[in-house]
Amino acid sequence: MYDSTLALLTEGYAWLPDRRRRNGRAPVRTRLLGKPAIALHGKEAVGFFYDEAHVRRRSALPEPVIDTLFGQGAVHTLDGETHRVRKALFVSLLKDHSRVAALAHRAEEEWEHARADWAERERVVLFDAMSELLTRAVCSWAGLPDSVGKDRGLARDLVSMVDGFATAGPRHWRARRARARQESRLGELITECRTGVATGAGVATGAGAGAGAPGRTGVSEGSVLMSVASHRDSDGTLLDPRTAAVELLNVIRPTVAVTWFLTFAAHATHRWPAVRERLTSGDAGYALAFAQEVRRFYPFAPFVGGLAVTDLRWRGERIDAGTMVLLDIYGQNHDPELWEDPYVFSPQRFVDREPGRDELIPQGGGDAGTGHRCPGEDITLALLATLAPRLAGLAYDVPAQDLRIPLRRIPTRPRSGFVVSGVRSSSNSSVRT
Repeated sequence: MYDSTLALLTEGYAWLPDRRRRNGRAPVRTRLLGKPAIALHGKEAVGFFYDEAHVRRRSALPEPVIDTLFGQGAVHTLDGETHRVRKALFVSLLKDHSRVAALAHRAEEEWEHARADWAERERVVLFDAMSELLTRAVCSWAGLPDSVGKDRGLARDLVSMVDGFATAGPRHWRARRARARQESRLGELITECRTGVATGAGVATGAGAGAGAPGRTGVSEGSVLMSVASHRDSDGTLLDPRTAAVELLNVIRPTVAVTWFLTFAAHATHRWPAVRERLTSGDAGYALAFAQEVRRFYPFAPFVGGLAVTDLRWRGERIDAGTMVLLDIYGQNHDPELWEDPYVFSPQRFVDREPGRDELIPQGGGDAGTGHRCPGEDITLALLATLAPRLAGLAYDVPAQDLRIPLRRIPTRPRSGFVVSGVRSSSNSSVRT
């Protein structure tokens, strides 16, 4: 087997689906980063992959991905009881309905402020503007100081961490520097929360739903910030400040990564005006269906990976212990056996239909409570369903630009970032191109 690392970097999202098509129904075997690898596909493969008796994540993620996207010691790198205890923290923060609703409400408030600001500007790059809006919203919701959330440098760093995880060169090194900066900054904030040094020093007094009264540092006891600062791992000890900062970033960073989906939402409403008109009708069910279809149709994660715990068999195929096991995400979300006309953008497919747990997997599969599925999926859907109709109802012009979405780039986005001009402060469905 030849090593496919270079092919993956040059072909992007198409690499694995193309190999699978050439292979027929047999799993794809190759090497990545010098290690033997096998790629699995389909709903049954999702259950197989997320069974900890089959595949482990510890020591499986490449160091460049850990050092940019997740952070050293992050929950994504753990297995077993240690993972379950750490994951419970994220489930309590990200899957609580009142907290999710509170974050969506904060995003609505930030939208109104941003919309007025955009009306004063000659042109707006929606990708950049959305990242700043979401950074302000999630930092306020999490109980961070206002000075942190309003820092455009933080928004840029959070985007860089996501943008540089699957590449070499400048984007990768920019992501590493961004992570180091923000881990140091938030590590100091964690220490202040624990010691009370921050009293009167501007630590946030706001927090999301479920927050209690401000403590001696001015941080609400039930805030995301305080919850992470006071979390104890399976051995009963507090996370060291740097690891706590890593996990705080693993709440904030994925929320800001919804920027990609919101920019795709702008792209979809521009390409398919009928969808735009339907979104502005006030139909909450259709807004949720639209959010699901954006996540299915547009590319984000190409696949996820882990290591075989022991010698395994998958549909008669031997998988030796230590083999890298890949789960094909992009291919599954565009599989004609699962989706009728998979390359047609059609929110209607999700109207009055909840996708199966292991069917639609843009943010991983399995169980979010006990496995490695992203617990922030509810937040992604809530933010998309809340902001996409407002975006569809915003009046603006779309000047000539490069709106192509290159599949070679991971993670990809419209080349131009989706530039708009002539934003009108009043909401309506008027768009000029």
